[in-house]
Amino acid sequence: MPDMSQITRRNFIKIAMGTTAAGMVGGITSCAAKKQVVVVGGGAGGATVAKYIRKADPSIEVTLIEPNEYYYTCFMSNEILAGERTIGSIKFGYEGLSQHGIKVVRGYVNNIKPAEKTVTTQEGYTFRYDRLVISPGIDFKWDAIEGYDESVVDKMPHAWRAGSQTITLRKQLETMKDGGTVIIAPPPKPFRCSTAPYERASLIAHYLKQHKPRSKILILDGNEAFPKQQLFIQGWKKLYGYGTGNSMIEWLPSSKEGKVVRVDAKQMAVYTGDFEDKHTAAVINVIPPQQAGKIAVIAGLVNQKGWCPINKKTFESLQQPGIHVIGDAAQAGKMPKSAHAAYSQAQVCAMAVVAALSDKEMGTPSYLNTCYSIIGKDYGVSVATVYRLKGKMIAPVEGADGLSPMDASAEDRKREVVYAHSWFKNLTHEMFG
Repeated sequence: MPDMSQITRRNFIKIAMGTTAAGMVGGITSCAAKKQVVVVGGGAGGATVAKYIRKADPSIEVTLIEPNEYYYTCFMSNEILAGERTIGSIKFGYEGLSQHGIKVVRGYVNNIKPAEKTVTTQEGYTFRYDRLVISPGIDFKWDAIEGYDESVVDKMPHAWRAGSQTITLRKQLETMKDGGTVIIAPPPKPFRCSTAPYERASLIAHYLKQHKPRSKILILDGNEAFPKQQLFIQGWKKLYGYGTGNSMIEWLPSSKEGKVVRVDAKQMAVYTGDFEDKHTAAVINVIPPQQAGKIAVIAGLVNQKGWCPINKKTFESLQQPGIHVIGDAAQAGKMPKSAHAAYSQAQVCAMAVVAALSDKEMGTPSYLNTCYSIIGKDYGVSVATVYRLKGKMIAPVEGADGLSPMDASAEDRKREVVYAHSWFKNLTHEMFG
């Protein structure tokens, strides 16, 4: 494993693709008897952990259970809203995983019995496991905002699960008249991909600037600040007139009555802050507060905050032994709820599972995350961080991170977009190829 304290932004992506868990379990050989691992959830975390368990020990039988035929990545889905990408470009099947010897089962898991070590699907099938990995993603807290529930999502789409909701929001932007307002309402943290609402605002602004230049975007935020904020604002100033009287983007934090507390879908209105200020718009993108996916709740893996506490070294649940939780649902210390974080956690978890089934000690893991944000045409920014286990916590390695500089050249910003597209291609190949 490379010296994590010497990683630069230039070589980060090379290290990030496939080396996180390398060498953490030395000398693993095939288990004497067939071991059974079941993975629930075929997203970024689930697909990766299934693949890497098989790569580490092909004698382990791995079953991946996923209700959907295809997975649509949330990462890069904002480019669809800008008209820069098609929905097909973020669509992935599971044929690649089958080629690794993984049994892919299409089904909806509705019951887990930790004492019996069984998983049952809605379709009536039961699977036994020696180790279980849950990668359930997120679920929405539908009772958190008055008036916002599943009955109004087609009128006020969240598009926080990519796919049909992404298409709905894109069509609303296309049919909106020039001069209309778009409201984007991020929820209070923590939530999946904490930079995505601001990238979404940026890329919608990119579309509007070209096709509906009299339109505006209003970000009504449940937070006081957001990641890469100064880089975003710098980009907004350059591309969209932010801070001027003719700005295409306006941002209201929670301290300026930005938090949405109530919606009225019939009036296409949202109400914010303690005084319930009313805002209307032609397109309203409400992103609800979030928690761990439903199956994590059913399995008794969540705490009072709605997330899954884990052993940070192995990702084994602190509430149900023998079950590991990765990705957005896990409380993974300083790591964000992002696709790359889930990918990195999956590699570490795979090594932990193989070590446990082989009765071997696992080494000290490292974890990686990188996050690209595209703000406009030829204008991208990024952050990259290396983490290590310190005691029982996951913490960033000092000097092993990188943030796009504020004084970057136009060529640097353009290059970041190229890197973002390359990262997407490489990461999805690692997950599903």
